[in-house]
Amino acid sequence: MNLTLLDIQSISNDNYVAFTFFIGCMAMMAASAFFFFEMGNMEKKWRTSILVSGLITFIAAVHYYYMRDYNLATGESPTFFRYVDWLLTVPLMCVEFYLITKKAGAKIGLLWKLIAASVFMLVTGYIGEAIYPAEKQSWIWGFVSSIGYFYIVYLIWFGDVAKLADKAGPAVAKAVRTLAWFVLVGWAIYPIGYIAGTEGGLFGLKILEGVSLDVVYNIGDAINKIGFGLVIYALAQSDKELVKA
Repeated sequence: MNLTLLDIQSISNDNYVAFTFFIGCMAMMAASAFFFFEMGNMEKKWRTSILVSGLITFIAAVHYYYMRDYNLATGESPTFFRYVDWLLTVPLMCVEFYLITKKAGAKIGLLWKLIAASVFMLVTGYIGEAIYPAEKQSWIWGFVSSIGYFYIVYLIWFGDVAKLADKAGPAVAKAVRTLAWFVLVGWAIYPIGYIAGTEGGLFGLKILEGVSLDVVYNIGDAINKIGFGLVIYALAQSDKELVKA
């Protein structure tokens, strides 16, 4: 779906939703270029992690390009496209935990636990947001979705990921703890968007009325996806400095 020059010129100056789509697209495209170009400067053991960071932001940038066009053309939230983006990028964000703890003995089973929990969280969230958005059932699906989220939080803060990070050395432990804060605090912005976008988002109550879920989601995506990559990059850089020393 392509916009004409006339369509672009007619965009209102106070269209903050379109603005955040545009900024999100450009920010994540720039982050992708940075991660891809920096791969060659990293130690070999970190290149896959940096590659995954670049893929996360690149996939998001492409989706944001189309989501902005969809939103401008229809005035509606591109819920379907957003969840397609999340189904690709959120499991990849979980893969990062496996990659950076692999040297400490992380097994493939941990990877599948993280991926399964993230897919469960997203599929049930989509049912509540897209299939029953104006129904009281939406808060039920939101609650079910949160089970997957809290399971990921448990694995990262207290479960296998946390235990492996402690064995992997101070640099990895610090990176995992920072990423864990992204999941605990940064990912919490998504339930806020869910509540803003569904009438039954919180026990059937209409709260956060007037708040744009797209603005909330766009800000959250940019912070979380780029932030994840920068933490991995900082880890690789610190490890590189230790090797030189």
